[in-house]
Amino acid sequence: MTENNDVFEVEMEEDIANPAGPGVVKIANDVVATIAGMAASEVPGVAGMSGGLVGGIAEKLGRKNLGKGIKVDVKEASATIEIYIIVEYGVKIQEVAKNIQESVTSAIENMTGLVTDAVNVFVQGVSFPQPQKEEAPVVAE
Repeated sequence: MTENNDVFEVEMEEDIANPAGPGVVKIANDVVATIAGMAASEVPGVAGMSGGLVGGIAEKLGRKNLGKGIKVDVKEASATIEIYIIVEYGVKIQEVAKNIQESVTSAIENMTGLVTDAVNVFVQGVSFPQPQKEEAPVVAE
């Protein structure tokens, strides 16, 4: 659910060997969304991502679309991230949300150099464990 496919530039330190500068690095918002999705998926208690208010359909986390349920707003050298999640039943929601905020902030700042202004977590649902099917005992005659 990345807001758009905008690309932003990252300031690079001056290269002593190349006084003209090392060049420009451009990072797409989808990349930031993927980083945020990966970081959120690694937090215990997160059952899945939700498409947010627009998508409405919850999906279990998968490697295919880690940007699902993530909205990225990049302004100059900072970013605001919105993450729409589904939590596992029985977890402390505030603790899961705090861990997501810390994990996403760390991943984005370390990997992109962006400062995160905010990581807003929206809990869209609760996932209940699936009842296990009991197998009928086999009776020998």
